[in-house]
Amino acid sequence: MTEMDTARIRGIIDFLHQAERLKDTLRSGVTSGGRAESTAEHSWRLCLLVMLFEKELHDVDLHRLIKLCIVHDLGEAISGDVPAIHQREDDDRAARERRDLVVLCSPLPEDLKAEIIALWDEYNEASTPEAVMAKGFDKLETMLQHVVGKNAPDFDYEFNLTYGLSATDRHPLLKQIRALVDDATRARRDEQSSSGQRKSI
Repeated sequence: MTEMDTARIRGIIDFLHQAERLKDTLRSGVTSGGRAESTAEHSWRLCLLVMLFEKELHDVDLHRLIKLCIVHDLGEAISGDVPAIHQREDDDRAARERRDLVVLCSPLPEDLKAEIIALWDEYNEASTPEAVMAKGFDKLETMLQHVVGKNAPDFDYEFNLTYGLSATDRHPLLKQIRALVDDATRARRDEQSSSGQRKSI
């Protein structure tokens, strides 16, 4: 094995120091214990979710799919996460997140920087089978967290029933998983509704 270039190693380590900020980048979702989840935790469980469906993912490059899942929210290490309920089509969020990703990747060697940015672009455009699955699983992981999270009493479960449909409708497996997640979401909504009625009596 040949010795790696020290400058290359330093660049990778510097990037990892910057990417570590994702551990402190909080999302609107909360854990089952009631604490805000981080973007890093979301990305980790997204990768776990994808790995567990490997046998069902025919004609998809799993390695590439996991890479897409790892990089899809990296730019949030700089500007943070925008909850889905507050996102708008014209909010320039994707362009801002891409600019942040370019800044975040600046310590990396050129080949790695180009690879990460190309992966992010592929995910954003959702034009490959892997990117379609990454987008769909991303939505499903978010919804799964809302099903198990210790959410606020006024949490909007109705929003989740229409959230991300354009992404989860693009593949039969995603649709099948979505149906079960929607059932669990409705159960949480109904539980919330009956709890509210009891409190108002």
